[in-house]
Amino acid sequence: MPDQPDGRADWVYEPKWDGFRAIVYRDGDDVRLDSRNTKPMQRYFPEVVEAVRAELPPRCVVDGEIVVARPPERPGDVARLDFDTLSQRIHPAESRVRLLASTVPASLVVFDVLAEGDEDLSDRPLSERLERLDGFALHGPQVHATPRTGDAAVARGWLETFEGAGLDGVIAKPSDSSYEPNKRGWLKIKHARTADVVLAGLREHKTSTPERPLVGSLLLGLYQDRTDDSTDGRTTLQFVGVAASFPAARRAALYDELAPLMLEPGSSEAGRHPWADWQDPAVADGTAGRRRPGAQSRWSAGKDLSFTPLRAERVLEVGYDHMEGARFRHTAQFKRWRPDREPASCTYDQLVEPVGYDLASLLPGAPGTGDR
Repeated sequence: MPDQPDGRADWVYEPKWDGFRAIVYRDGDDVRLDSRNTKPMQRYFPEVVEAVRAELPPRCVVDGEIVVARPPERPGDVARLDFDTLSQRIHPAESRVRLLASTVPASLVVFDVLAEGDEDLSDRPLSERLERLDGFALHGPQVHATPRTGDAAVARGWLETFEGAGLDGVIAKPSDSSYEPNKRGWLKIKHARTADVVLAGLREHKTSTPERPLVGSLLLGLYQDRTDDSTDGRTTLQFVGVAASFPAARRAALYDELAPLMLEPGSSEAGRHPWADWQDPAVADGTAGRRRPGAQSRWSAGKDLSFTPLRAERVLEVGYDHMEGARFRHTAQFKRWRPDREPASCTYDQLVEPVGYDLASLLPGAPGTGDR
């Protein structure tokens, strides 16, 4: 991380929170939580609405992130952010929302102030807006001001240690910048890592035709441990995510290249594929201790999640930023084929383990951190 990104001297650094971005409007008891694309979210987070009424000034607009913390599961563990649990909150049933709000309550992390009272602050420099934020004295339990620093060396330390709390990088902002919605004057400094993974399937691109099929995404897997080289891959090869974003010409060439690995539907070989049971909900979403492609969610409802199974014989190197549980948090980037690697050698133990960092030290008193 450079001390002066883009040659500018005065930058503010803060952790990159892994949650739902929210613009929060409060006017007395009236509270609105707007998503990044201006959709209202307050019905999904009633406990955040109540926290805003209790902890924010009576009339203000702030920019922040809604997050959910997962408490330590075993002695010696630490609390960390849990995006999967957070995503479950976007649910049509009010009873489900209320249940999750009481059992795994969310918190709000504020990193900017856009207005207070009748005063529009969006044209003021970031440094002035942050002074106003400091005046709010947001120390929880459910509304917190994000940690920040002007010291690039401290931010470099955050980049290494905060991942253990489930954060996925550092944001750098010019201290003299005004607030510009839908424009990005920030720098995202994220982790850049690679992993060798097994190719076990593909999905066709939405523009594919019978005359010219195209690869949309490659389905990736990792084995549970180094010693597991059994032929019963059905119980061991975990689905970890996809690689996508190929140029159009590359999509066509990839399909032709991978055609010899495609398994005939209904064949005995297809029945022995590691993910032949992908339509079983218990294994698709990992509740049976196994992960398969095809889990339905609010984000994928109505989408065709079928895929073409491939012989799990090829290994590729992909780039990724960080893990969310047992999978890649974001789409991985294809780097190169690895003909020198055996699929059975592609295990979770190659992944970089983040330094442990207790989320309770960042969000003292927040639900789920165990700091109460």
